[in-house]
Amino acid sequence: MTRHPVLEARNLRLQFGGVTAADDASLSIAAGERVAIIGPNGAGKTTFVNICTGYLKPQSGSVRFEGREITGVTPREIVRNGIGRSFQLPQLFLDTTVLDNLLLALAAREGIWNTWTPLKRHPRRDEMLDLLEVIGLTETAHQLPRELPEGMRKLVDIAMALALRPRLIFMNEPTSGVSTREKFAIMDVVIRALQHNATTAVFVEHDMEVVSRYADRVAVWSFGRIGLEGTPAEVLNDPDVRRGVVGS
Repeated sequence: MTRHPVLEARNLRLQFGGVTAADDASLSIAAGERVAIIGPNGAGKTTFVNICTGYLKPQSGSVRFEGREITGVTPREIVRNGIGRSFQLPQLFLDTTVLDNLLLALAAREGIWNTWTPLKRHPRRDEMLDLLEVIGLTETAHQLPRELPEGMRKLVDIAMALALRPRLIFMNEPTSGVSTREKFAIMDVVIRALQHNATTAVFVEHDMEVVSRYADRVAVWSFGRIGLEGTPAEVLNDPDVRRGVVGS
């Protein structure tokens, strides 16, 4: 059965001085997919994510989400439209509990927080506790993020993005900085949470084991555009990809 595209990026172009960061780049993401974006440093992966999430505006081209034009829309409006994002370095309030991190992000973006409305009375507090249970962080709810290992901080950052009920989430290297022993356990939890919330996912990743195990489709970025697309087996066995990206 053909799945409808949830996001369509078409003919994106963006230059910084003499550097072409996006060069007629196009990518379509189907609802329910998990798409991995790979490629060498400087290939344009993060630029693409920044355009799709409103942090950069292309000089030409368009991004449509669920059929709606979102090119040049602010990051806050894009979040409200249903796109979430987690970062390579977790963006957390280190001296506020894990639960309150989720509630602060939620309250600020929904515009319902003020000094007279304590977080403990947030109307979606119980829902955030349920989300922490799904993502395996119930025991950390009242801990400070600074007390947690890097892998758990990554999960908290992803939970903050999922708290906003996105229909599509971009994740930047969800396993970077995490030990080899932890990475699969973390990704198993992330995938479970994505499936629980019916969230489509795009993730930038340098770990080919993670790409092979968790992606439905892989897009190889090269010189500001996609050089190759396919299943993990097709892409990771390509001789050019093995030389230029995988390193073997």
